[in-house]
Amino acid sequence: MTDSDPIRVAFVCVQNAGRSQMATAFAERERDHRDADDRIEITTGGTQPADHVHEEVVTVMDEASFDLADRTPREVTPDELQAVDYVITMGCSAQDVCPATWNGENRDWGLDDPDGQGLDAVREIRDEIELRVHELFDELLDE
Repeated sequence: MTDSDPIRVAFVCVQNAGRSQMATAFAERERDHRDADDRIEITTGGTQPADHVHEEVVTVMDEASFDLADRTPREVTPDELQAVDYVITMGCSAQDVCPATWNGENRDWGLDDPDGQGLDAVREIRDEIELRVHELFDELLDE
């Protein structure tokens, strides 16, 4: 990797229908706000993707001005994971249950799964993800 290469970040969870979708939305906004399109590449996926983003996630993200209703969970490929610098898992740490492997640094955020939880609990997860994404961009961009 050279100084001109972008930093590649993957947000991964099992279903790619909740936490990783929220993290990706916040990361895309952070990248835009910091004018870092050429410095940060973002990918997301799951090891066993769901059919759609969880309804409670769509609802609480809509409250934060994000429309995730049309996003489709996708499978993250081994090649994608081999090409990233940072793999952010949402509660499926490399040492535990996540079957994916990668070359980059892994950080597991250990967040509760929002699937089936009440809106107040999902809002708390959303807010924690927003804070962590902001802090990650501070670190990656040395701001």
